[in-house]
Amino acid sequence: MEAPLDFASYKAALIVLAAAGVVIPLFHRLRLSPVLGFMLVGLVVGPFGLGALANTHPWVRLVTIGDPDAIRKIADLGVVLLLFMIGLELSLERLWLMRRLVFGLGALQITACAAALTGAALLLGQPPIRATVIGLALAMSSTAIVLQVLAEEKRLGTPAGRASFAILLFQDLSVVPVLFALAALDPESGAGSLAGLGRAIAQALLAVAGIAVLGRLVLRPLFRSVARTRSPELFVAACLLVVIATALATAAAGLSMALGALIGGLLLAGTEYRRQVEATIDPFKGLLVGLFLMSIGMSLDLHALIAHPALVLGAAIGLVALKALIVTGLARGFGLSWRRGVHTGLLLGSGGEFSFVIVTVALAHRLLDDATSSRVLIVAALTMISTPILSKLGARLAPRAAPRPIDPALLLPAMREAVGREAVGREAAGREAAGRDTTPRVILAGFGRVGQTVASLLETHRVPYVAIDRDPDRVARQRDRGKPIYYGDMTRTEILRHVGLDTARALVVTLDEPAVAETLVAAARAERPSLMIIARARDAAHAARLYQAGATDAVPETIEASLQLAEAVLVDVGIPMGPVIASVHEQRAALQADIKAMVPPHVEIRPLGRRRLRDAIKRGG
Repeated sequence: MEAPLDFASYKAALIVLAAAGVVIPLFHRLRLSPVLGFMLVGLVVGPFGLGALANTHPWVRLVTIGDPDAIRKIADLGVVLLLFMIGLELSLERLWLMRRLVFGLGALQITACAAALTGAALLLGQPPIRATVIGLALAMSSTAIVLQVLAEEKRLGTPAGRASFAILLFQDLSVVPVLFALAALDPESGAGSLAGLGRAIAQALLAVAGIAVLGRLVLRPLFRSVARTRSPELFVAACLLVVIATALATAAAGLSMALGALIGGLLLAGTEYRRQVEATIDPFKGLLVGLFLMSIGMSLDLHALIAHPALVLGAAIGLVALKALIVTGLARGFGLSWRRGVHTGLLLGSGGEFSFVIVTVALAHRLLDDATSSRVLIVAALTMISTPILSKLGARLAPRAAPRPIDPALLLPAMREAVGREAVGREAAGREAAGRDTTPRVILAGFGRVGQTVASLLETHRVPYVAIDRDPDRVARQRDRGKPIYYGDMTRTEILRHVGLDTARALVVTLDEPAVAETLVAAARAERPSLMIIARARDAAHAARLYQAGATDAVPETIEASLQLAEAVLVDVGIPMGPVIASVHEQRAALQADIKAMVPPHVEIRPLGRRRLRDAIKRGG
């Protein structure tokens, strides 16, 4: 006899899926941030929302989550996957370009904000140690929320987005020394000695170096082996294995799991499997980041807010204002305009997930009391919920401050040289550091003999392109030759998006599988109706089906081969080249007309031909 079904074990999953499938689309229709939507849902279904009525109304337990810790560990995977995806977009080379912002601007932000917040806490009557803990906790900002907001607003590649990410990355790196500083402040613990700190730093560096070396040696062979199976399930398993293994490796060394996932993404960013990994991980990331945002909403204690509204709201507004002013000034010193500095400051003005970690550790070391920690956490959670609104405010306020040239005399001496270098190479470095190069390219779907021939001619005429192929061995060979090619399933719209379908100059389908080619053409046409699509066809009937699927131009290989053969015969028997070329063009036009006549009348064939493609390439070049 089967055991009775325990609905309670599925309740949290159903609530999360209901939020993702019902509530968030409603926010999207209202043009509100999904980030705000997930956090508000968490607030409503959490123990301080409807959950507070569970004792008097038992039915409320069916739609609420009474214990946020029940989903905390799974929710934390959302931050891990988000940093992994950011690593995929960055690559080690692009991260190196951002080193000045990471270790310069990031370090100054942590130091200045922690010092200012500690001073504010001292002025409010807090003892020195407690004030220091409060300053360190609230100096942190939310990596998950800020990056998610920037991604939704498509601002991650802007100067404000790059500066925000650099500061957030340094904050993640600084968590370990901050936690050791808390241990050192505990008079009853010897864990914070200099020797212990040195061992921890050495262990962390060894872990990072080990992940980097092992990743260089193992990742490409691992994914090549999995790709040969052509199994999507095994590819998903390999992606999740890399994410979780790298995250746990850094966690074991005392660093954050998110930092390990970032390193894993950076290592995979330089491989040919980057685009397929992005498309595979993206759905998991979106759902788990939503779960993390819900957990933040659940932690917002409305009772503390109702009990001390002026204190909590005043502290929240003061926190955002103080951090925004400091970050704006620092960003200005590092070469950002006032408008971008304001936007960066408002983005990073809130608290962060590591605020919760620091407060929890401080409680364990008896550096904070329960009442103070509760107020710090509600201020952090309240400001985190306001991040999407602050970002919108920053975007609206920014244009009002007209950008002006930076006077080098106003910069700190250590910053002048770096700002000068940035002015010289701003465009190239900015594009690289943005994570995604948005240069319009021709996309080649398939890189066999036909695709390689097309690529060769594109290279001759200096037309940028990117290729996608499903043969891992072919991709590896062409990658070793320096070709811009990635492994991926071309029929998936996500892959096309990740290689820049929204800005592509054309899509060239060179596949020799008719059904796959038709599916790809239809998917690309549905995704971008104005895209120019040139497809290889086996014969006239296949060309007609490609036109029906949405191809701009379909080139039957049998007809082209016969025309080239006829041209060679006529020239070899003595017919002048001019009349031969004219007759070949006439015959090609007649055959194309016959093919298009095979397409049902209700299907619109876009009036763009090879001449238009050539003209578009000339204009773009």
